[in-house]
Amino acid sequence: HKSLLSPIALIAFNRFNHFKQTLDALVKNKEAKDSMLYVCIDGPRNAEDKKNQDQMCDYVEIIQNEFQNVKIIKQNSNLGLAKHIIQSVTNIVNQHGKLIVLEDDHCVSEAFLKFMNDALTYYEPHKKVWHIASHTIVNDSKKENEVFLYRVMNCWGWATWKDRWSFFEKDPEALINEFTNEDIRKFNLDDTESFWSQVLNNYSGHINTWAIFWYATIFKNKGLCMNPFYSYVRNIGLDGSGVHKNINKKLQDLQVINNDGKFNPQIDIEENFLAVNEIKKYYLNNLSSLKKITRSLIILFLNRRLLGRLQNLWYRIRN
Repeated sequence: HKSLLSPIALIAFNRFNHFKQTLDALVKNKEAKDSMLYVCIDGPRNAEDKKNQDQMCDYVEIIQNEFQNVKIIKQNSNLGLAKHIIQSVTNIVNQHGKLIVLEDDHCVSEAFLKFMNDALTYYEPHKKVWHIASHTIVNDSKKENEVFLYRVMNCWGWATWKDRWSFFEKDPEALINEFTNEDIRKFNLDDTESFWSQVLNNYSGHINTWAIFWYATIFKNKGLCMNPFYSYVRNIGLDGSGVHKNINKKLQDLQVINNDGKFNPQIDIEENFLAVNEIKKYYLNNLSSLKKITRSLIILFLNRRLLGRLQNLWYRIRN
C-alpha cells in the first residue's frame, strides 16, 4: 500500500516563510513518511530571489527525512508561474500516473494526504472524474466527511491522473472559436461567476495563467471535479505576496480547515445539484452591488447570445 501513495509536487518560487509553513503542515500528515516529494522551484529573477531559494533548499535538507524521498527540481531561468506549473505537473504525472499538487502558500490539514490519496484511489476507475480538489468555498464543518462532484475546478491543493491531464491544452483562441454562448453560460456556472473573462484576458495578454485552461479542458470533455464540503487546505498567500498579488485578508482569516475528516465518496457520478445551488448563491451574494447593477442592465438590454458574440468580437478586433 505504501508505494501506492501519490507523489506530491510542491510548486515554489521565492517566499521562504510561506514555503516553510506549507512544508511544516505537510510533514504533520502521517502519510508524508511514505510519500515522494518533488520540490519544484522556478528560476530566480534576481539576487533576492536566489537568496530566498537557497534558504528554501537548506530547509528541505532539514526536513527531507520526513518523506520517503525528496527531489528538488530547480529551473535555471524564470519560466513564470503558469509555464512552471504546467511543465512540472506534466513531467511528474507522466512519470507516476497520478499526482497531488500544492503551491507554496497552500497550508494543508493533518488529514489532507489521507483524504487526497483515498479520493484518487476511489475515483481513478471513474473516468468522468478528472480532478480532486481539497478546498471548497462552501466550507461546511457539519459535513466533514462528505464530498460533492461538480463542473468547476478548484486548484488550492489538487490532484489528477496522467490519462486525464494528457488532454490539458492552453489555447485561448481555440476556446473562443469553439465555445458557444450556451457553453460560456454553463462555464460561468450558469452566469453566477465570470470565469470566461479569464480566458479572454489570457487571449488579450492581460494575464498569463494556467488554471482556467485546466478547468476549460475538463469542461470540454464533460468531466467532473470532486470537492470536499469542508476544506483540507487554506491559502496563506492572500496577503498580497504572491505572483498575482491577491489580497483578501477577510477570506484568509475566515479559513478553517478539516483536521479530522475522512473521505466518503459521492457514489453517483454526476453533478451534485444541491451543492451547485449553494455555490451559485455564494457567488451571487458576493457580487459587488455595482457589478450586480451592471449585469442586470446588460442582460436587460442585450440578450446573452449577443453579449457573448460582442465579447469575442471585441477581443478579435483588439488583437
